[in-house]
Amino acid sequence: MTRPWTLPLLFLLCGSAVAGAVLRERPGRAAAVLLLFVFLAVAHSSLVFPRSVSAEEARRLGAVDGRPIVFWRPGCRYCLRLRARLGRDAHRLHWVDIWRDPEGAAEVRAVNDGDETVPTVLLAGRPYVNPDPRWVRARLSPPE
Repeated sequence: MTRPWTLPLLFLLCGSAVAGAVLRERPGRAAAVLLLFVFLAVAHSSLVFPRSVSAEEARRLGAVDGRPIVFWRPGCRYCLRLRARLGRDAHRLHWVDIWRDPEGAAEVRAVNDGDETVPTVLLAGRPYVNPDPRWVRARLSPPE
């Protein structure tokens, strides 16, 4: 459970250390540095992603509503890129955090020759590894 928060915590700790070192000479620059590191910590956490579900629940829900499943993990810049480019449409997919769901991680390894390559999008039972966000958006069903 701590692994998803390791990178964000490192960003916060490093940002605090750098800002503290700069604080006496340039308080404005120290505040800017700290804000930058806070932004990086949030961007690399699970806070910017829709609520994750288990792989089992995602398959069950996907069978009912036909929505694609995205296997992702915090700190993955490609996952962050997909999430950012989908914008508000991100809630129209089922998101599975492979660091919190061992079954989801095993599913990703099974389709990626043993590697945990994310994002892996499962659409109609077929996996697509690191697809272009425009391609994913084009395959979403019309908004409800």
